[in-house]
Order: sequence, then structure tokens, then C-alpha cells
Amino acid sequence: MPRFSPAPATRSADAAPTGRGRWQPHHTLWAMLLGGWLFSYADRSITGPVVTWLIDNDHGMLGSATHPHALGGLIGSLFFAGYMLTQFPGGYLGDRFGHRSMIAISLLWAGVTTLASGFVGGLLAFVVLRVLTGLGEGVFYSNDRTLIARHSPPEKAGLGMGVAITGLALGLTVATIGAPYLIDWGTGTFGTAGAWRMPFIVLGAATLVFGLAMTGYLRRLGGPLKAGGPALRLLGISVVLCAAVMAVYLIADGLGLPAWGVAVAECALAFLLIGAVFARRGTRMGSVARNRNVLLLCFAFIAVMWNLWFFSFWSVSIVADAATSSFAKAALVATFNAGAGILGFPAGGWLSDLAKRRGWGRRPMIVASVVVQGLLVVVFGAYLQLVGKPSLVLMSVLLFVTSLVFNALQPMVHALLNDVVDPAERGAAFGLFNLVSEIGAVVSPALGGALFDTYRTWVPAIYLDGALMLASAALYALVRETTTPTPPPVTA
Repeated sequence: MPRFSPAPATRSADAAPTGRGRWQPHHTLWAMLLGGWLFSYADRSITGPVVTWLIDNDHGMLGSATHPHALGGLIGSLFFAGYMLTQFPGGYLGDRFGHRSMIAISLLWAGVTTLASGFVGGLLAFVVLRVLTGLGEGVFYSNDRTLIARHSPPEKAGLGMGVAITGLALGLTVATIGAPYLIDWGTGTFGTAGAWRMPFIVLGAATLVFGLAMTGYLRRLGGPLKAGGPALRLLGISVVLCAAVMAVYLIADGLGLPAWGVAVAECALAFLLIGAVFARRGTRMGSVARNRNVLLLCFAFIAVMWNLWFFSFWSVSIVADAATSSFAKAALVATFNAGAGILGFPAGGWLSDLAKRRGWGRRPMIVASVVVQGLLVVVFGAYLQLVGKPSLVLMSVLLFVTSLVFNALQPMVHALLNDVVDPAERGAAFGLFNLVSEIGAVVSPALGGALFDTYRTWVPAIYLDGALMLASAALYALVRETTTPTPPPVTA
């Protein structure tokens, strides 16, 4: 597959001004998008610790369920069903109406729905709002990746993607370590039964404030935002998709399907959407479906999203169950899994850019990282299986090292995807990429919870996670990549 050349550096509605000095305009863009990742990931990640607290405290919303971990995992899976289904539409709308507009819409949408999640009563209304949050946040990823590729020097695209997505680790850390304190604060305001509301209210309000600041920045970046048209289109798409997600959930639940079965049924919606993309292969919208490399990366990355959201959703419960520790201590240990991304994401982006410049290619580094990370997950599972009461310190070290390699891997793959698509179709390509790969995020929380309810240990779910990562290495190895060294940037 030929490698497409970077788009020429011309001014457009989404173009950033040039500047001199050590701090460049693209650095500001990376920093603002890092903030976007931080707040959007805190909003989605808070559900896992809150669900763990609800189960541990036998709260009426979840604690009385026959299989509470499976039900709690299903809530996370339904969020990602929504998140997954707007990936491709979000990228397509960004290509058509402007990527800046979609990012502003996504953050403001996430703030409103997360805030509302803290005020609802009843499980069904809570699930609906989590699905709506996922639908709005789903348009962020493809437009974020495209803006970075467009505004960054080509030789620094991987680094920019790694720096910006470091906000994922920060948001995950904020949600994981902040959950016990926010719930304690909520106890004084809403009572014990309503303490779970406070994390959603605080994080939703914070996201709204940042979303307004981001909107102002994006206007200064490239002029007025054309937000009205895409917002209405996204709203229309989301109403239909939310209805579809909830219909599948209610029908599957009525039929008595297990939680993991409901999650698989939700994935069928994604395959229907993927089928619609392939049915339009002759159009620009579907042309990315003809790219062999894109498809290989899409399906290989399912394992990455499986790992990310199995550990992100259940890490507190994994630590608490293995070491029989308190909710607060377990949350503190789990932050080693989240916090490793602060180093791993930018390091992975920088290393992949270096490998590309020197003619080694990004693919060998990706394959090596996947194999190492998969083996480390298996070692973590074996440690929990063989040791009666695992050490919190050793678990922290294993989680940190495993997550460090895992987080470095992600910007490497993003940068490789950027290399193998036409610049005019980056939004659609990244949207299709995340649409397919989010299948892992939809299934893993529910199936992981179901496996725990069955075996009363997290070890089988951890082994399954490691096996999927190792299997995905074969798909990455099949990607065809040009390895011509990139000339070093010219300095004045």
C-alpha cells in the first residue's frame, strides 16, 4: 500500500498560525487537546470506581442483583456501545464541517450528560445518560487525531498524538484516586444512599467549564466554528442510536441473556454500521474500507481497547479482591495502572517518530511492545493465582510496568494509521478505526464481571486479556509499511 504524502501546509478553516521560538502554536494545541482527553476520560472512567462502591456497599441500584459484577460491567459496556457507534459518523462530520467544531461539541455534550447523570433516579435513567455520554464523547477521538496530524510538523505527529493522549492517563488517574474522596464528600451532601452522585456532578461541571474554554481557543485557532449544523446532525444520529442501544438492552435482558450476551448483542449494532460503510465502498466515505492496512490495524486494536477498559473499569475491584484491602487503598494502588500513561504515551509517540525517521519503521516496535505487554499481563495473572495474599507494593509495580508498555504502544499505532491513509480521509479513517476497535471496550467490562461472578476470582479474565494481546501481534505483523527514512526538520 503506498504511503500518502502529508498534506501541504496551507491555511484553512482549521489551520493554526505559524510562530517562532521554542513554544510553537502546535504545542498549545497539544496542551489543549490533552485537557480534552483528561476531562472526557475522567467522565467515563468514574463509572468503574462508583460501580465498585455500589457493589461493596450493597446499594439498592446494584448491590441486590444476583450477579452484581456482571450488571456493573454491563453499564460500562453500554457506555461504550454508544461511544463506539459515533466513531465513524464523528470522523465523517469532522471531515465535512470542521474538526474543531466536533471537538467543541463533544466536550460540551459530555459535560451536560455527566452532570445530569448525578441527578437522575433509577438504574434505567442512569444507563440512558451513560449511553448518551458515550455517543457525545465518541466524536472526540477521530477529530483530535486529525487536528494533530494537520497542525503538527510531520516528523512530530507521533509525539503530538502521544502528548495529547496523555490526558487519558491523567483523567483515568483523577477518576480512580478521586472517587473515594468525592464519594465521601457526597455522603455529607446527599447522605450515604446518594453519595455516588457527587463524582458525576463535580466532573460534569468541570468538563463544562473546560469545554467553554476549549471553544474559545478553537475559535482563535481558525475562526468561527460551524457548530450548529453538525450539532443537529449528531443529535439526530444520537437519538436513533441511543434508542437502538436501549432497545437491544431491554430485549436481550427480557430474553434472559447474561450480561456478556447483552454486550455481544450491542456489538451487532456496530457490525451493522460497519456493513453500511462497506456497502458504500465506491464513495469517499467508504473508501477507507478498501485500505488493507487500515483494516488490519482496526481489528488488531480490538485487543488494546479490551485491555484498556478491562483494567480501567475493574482495576480497583481486582486489587481490592486480591489483597482484601479497603476501597481507598485499592483505588490508590490502581492509580499505578492509570498513571503510567503520563510517561508511556509521550515516550511511545517519540520513539515511533524516531524509528520512522531512521528508516526502521513503526511496525517492528509495535509488534515488540504488544508481545511484551501481553506477557506481562499473563505474569500478573499468574502472580495473583499463585500467591495467597498478594503484596500491594508488588501489584503496584506490576501494574505500572505493564501499563507503561501498553500506553507507549497506543500512539505508535495511531501514528502508523496516520501514515497509511490519505490526509483528506483521516477523520473517517480514525473514526472507522475506533468504531471497530471499541468492540473490545464494549465486551470486556461485562464479560470480565461475568467471569468473576462465575469463578470468584479475576484470574481467568486477566489470562483472557493477555491471550488477546498476544494474538493481536500477528495482525500488526501483516501491516505493510514503507520504511524510507524521514529527513530531519530544517531549522532556521
